[in-house]
Amino acid sequence: MKLGQLGLQALGKRLRGPGLAWRSGPFSIRLRTDLVAVRDGLHFLYADHPLVPGGDFCDGDITLRQPRAAWGWRRPMVQAHVDYQPIFEPVPVAHALPLVEWLLNWHVTAHGHHFLTVHAAALERDGKALLLPAPSGSGKSTLCAALVHRGWRLLSDEYALIDFATGLVHPLARPVSLKNQSIEVLRAFAPEAVFSAPAHGTPKGTLAQMKAPAAHVQRMDEPACPVWIVFPQWSPGATLLLQARPKARALLELTRQTVNLDLAGHDGFARLAELVTASECLDLRYDMLADAVAAIDAMAQAIDHAG
Repeated sequence: MKLGQLGLQALGKRLRGPGLAWRSGPFSIRLRTDLVAVRDGLHFLYADHPLVPGGDFCDGDITLRQPRAAWGWRRPMVQAHVDYQPIFEPVPVAHALPLVEWLLNWHVTAHGHHFLTVHAAALERDGKALLLPAPSGSGKSTLCAALVHRGWRLLSDEYALIDFATGLVHPLARPVSLKNQSIEVLRAFAPEAVFSAPAHGTPKGTLAQMKAPAAHVQRMDEPACPVWIVFPQWSPGATLLLQARPKARALLELTRQTVNLDLAGHDGFARLAELVTASECLDLRYDMLADAVAAIDAMAQAIDHAG
């Protein structure tokens, strides 16, 4: 059964009672809350995700509660609990839906150590995966969202999950988080994109989640083989540049973007080295989103023609 098949009343009842459990790729989460905005947001953004039957094991248990008003608070707040322990500082209730995404990201980095977890967007076309590793502010998520609407399958906006044994990239297929001017840039580029209501005044500014296409969610159990590693950098006024990056530099940057390399140790470094050796590694500098998408499409077509 899919989450969207629950009516809002039934969904709210689960959230207030035993919890709502659903799956995104290899992770399942149970959430409890009485916040209507979270109920409505989940029903909208995760409608195509499969529910986990009641009583089945989940990887994490999240609760969002409104704590009693404290001195100095000027607006209603919400406190997150993970496995019944408080986590993060309370945030305004208006930021509760982005908070769910932050908690899911935290869960992947805190508990997803059966994968090598790289801070990168990941997409797939014709069975071949593209990784976009980059620090925040590089335009990674905007470029990822644009490619989703130009024939690439969404694997993940935030973290690429690399299988230690096979080297394949496993999907999460969750909503893509965009912030500030990127929201309107993507709306103009892909008017068909579907967004949640924006949350204003978060630590990252204005945030909105782009819904993952249903067809992509339905394929979230299909991993892909990485073929390209592109390091994006959005730079206002920059001339488009897509050029090869030396493998040594690519490996060095990839180690910086791998969040659990300290735990993965030698096996993790060896897997990264194999990934870089087998992939085409490039730097992408761009200003206009359409130019960056066209360059990546040309890159993919070139390898298709070569094959």
